[in-house]
Formats: sequence, C-alpha cells, structure tokens
Amino acid sequence: MNALIKRLTLPVILCLLPMALGLFLYPQLPAQIPSHWGFDGTVNDYMSKVAMVFGMPLFMAAMTIFVAFMMEHDPKKRNQAGAIKTLSLWLCPVMSLLLVPMSLFIALGYDLPVATIICIFVGLLFVIIGNYLPKSKQNYTIGIRLPWTLNSEENWNRTHRLAGKIWVLMGLVMVLMALFAGQTVWFTALFTITILLISTTPALYSYCLYRNGI
Repeated sequence: MNALIKRLTLPVILCLLPMALGLFLYPQLPAQIPSHWGFDGTVNDYMSKVAMVFGMPLFMAAMTIFVAFMMEHDPKKRNQAGAIKTLSLWLCPVMSLLLVPMSLFIALGYDLPVATIICIFVGLLFVIIGNYLPKSKQNYTIGIRLPWTLNSEENWNRTHRLAGKIWVLMGLVMVLMALFAGQTVWFTALFTITILLISTTPALYSYCLYRNGI
C-alpha cells in the first residue's frame, strides 16, 4: 500500500495543479466556463467556474486513484504491460493539465484551436496505446476485455495484435485530421469512421476467433 501511495503522489498533485491557475484567474473568470465543444470548435456546453476550477481537478485526481487501485488489485496484475500501466496512471494528470487551463483561457476570451488540440492529443494517445497493446497479456483491468478475450489467451493475444495495428494507424489518421478541424462535414465523417474502426474491428475479430474455436 505504501508503494501505491508513493506512485500516486506526483500524478495526484499534477491533477490538482490547475487549481492554482484557477485561483489566480478566479476574479476574472465568468460564472460559466466552456466545457464541451462541437466538431467545428464551437462551445456547446458550459460548467460553473467552481466546478471547473475545483471539481474537474478533483475528479481527475479521484479517477487516477481509482484506476491505480483497480490495477493494483487485479488478480492478474503481473500480466499488465508496464508501459500501459504507466500511461493509465498519467492519463488523467495530463488531461487535467491540458483541458482545465484550456477551458479557463477560452473563458477569458483567448482564441485557441480546440478541435485541433483535442484531435492531435487523442490521435497521439491512440498511437501510444496501440504500440503497447500487443505487449499486454491477459488481465482484468487493462486491454480489450471481452468475454472471448478473457476466455482464451490465444484469442486475447491475436485480438490485441490486430488492435495494436489498427489503433496506431487510426491514431495517425486522427493526427492528420487536425488539418480538417473546423470543416464540420469532413471532420465529423472522418472522426466517426475512425472511432468505429478502433472500437468495433477488434471486437468483431475476437468474436470471429471465438466462433472458430479460438
């Protein structure tokens, strides 16, 4: 438990760090802070500044603790790829450091290319995860946890090898999609196709393997 607390200390601090910026800017911030954007980069949802400045960092910290707890108490935690474990632990801190300041500065009137930033961030995330997916062995916390992959080690391994290639390829496509950010029709179509390929192809492949006795 002490080792887990030690590993969590810096990630949790980084999750909460945007609070300092929020407190510094608090008197200047409007009552409502942008929290969600459409494919064309226009704001379509807001959050109170209390929720954004304090609630969002606290939520990210809580999610980091929850993910670390789940990984630590996985009966097959030794099968978890070290790189993906590290990524899982640092994902929420990075998101907190990126998304909260971005929302605060946009609320103050700064014109930031939100769609481009998010597209590049998500694309790079898929590339990194896809690179390490094939190295992840059967476990209950990290990876493509379907009934068929959890039932068969061979199914798990084959599915993750295919998924790794698809995630890297689609991640690169998503990074290139940043060039189309703001062009709603093209961007929406490409984004939807990319997410569908990433999410459904490994699942369908895993089911086909299962149907063939693997």
